[in-house]
Amino acid sequence: MKIEENHYGSDYTFIPAISVAHGTGTEILPDLYCYTVQVVNICLIGLPNAADFILVDAGMPRSADEIIAAAEKRFGSNSRPKAIILTHGHFDHVGAVIELIRYWRIPVYAHPAELPYLTGKKSYPAPDPSVEGGMIAKVSALFPSEPIDLGSSVQPLPSGGMVPHLPEFRWIHTPGHTPGHISLFREKDRALIAGDAFVTVRQDQLFKVLTQKLEFSGPPRYFTNDWEKAKESVRKLATLHPEVAVTGHGKPVTGEQLRAGLIQLVRDFDHIAVPDYGKYIQYGKYIQ
Repeated sequence: MKIEENHYGSDYTFIPAISVAHGTGTEILPDLYCYTVQVVNICLIGLPNAADFILVDAGMPRSADEIIAAAEKRFGSNSRPKAIILTHGHFDHVGAVIELIRYWRIPVYAHPAELPYLTGKKSYPAPDPSVEGGMIAKVSALFPSEPIDLGSSVQPLPSGGMVPHLPEFRWIHTPGHTPGHISLFREKDRALIAGDAFVTVRQDQLFKVLTQKLEFSGPPRYFTNDWEKAKESVRKLATLHPEVAVTGHGKPVTGEQLRAGLIQLVRDFDHIAVPDYGKYIQYGKYIQ
């Protein structure tokens, strides 16, 4: 891996958004730990103090030291994960990935369809500040949008759903928010890491983001450009009947609250998740 060649876009910078959950960690299951970096969640998979663990997603820009500290608190001093698994490549999920690669000297894995956005070949569609939503949607044009380049540090996930170093989990393609978005699922305890396929906070509304009011919602509106695929991805995850879910934004949910929330989101997706207007919505219909 030629780590020295990896670089962020020139617009990658600290985003001054801090929720009440910032800096808190929650043990969802004995080997599933959720930690909130400002307004986004990362996951650490592995038993405490174990030598083998995995990091899912890489937080906000300039959060590497905090992520390293959270990992060492959970797994011990000088511990390092076997790999980083990315649900997708938006700035708030890869914000510290290059510093983490350099510090830990570990590989990164993502869906093949996401690789062009992680190797400097292609930019995501620009955030849509015209979309229906709150203050965060309106200022989304200020978010980093230039592509990052992880070069040979990022590798495609194996075909067939296998997750490197996590034999009990499988990855599931859940596009819509991005072309190569994935979620992770473990059958034995029905644990789901959903990324931004759906979230449990209205990510476009500043007050709800800052207070982390629990509310089932679709993927963040200002970054989602294929609502038909996003809807199908939520349906796909609902058919798994998860018992535990960690989403990219918002509080973890379990049991009946999770089941009821997903059922309602699937049933009323067009009303709950899809905006009435925006760059990727025309006359109330999805733009294909």
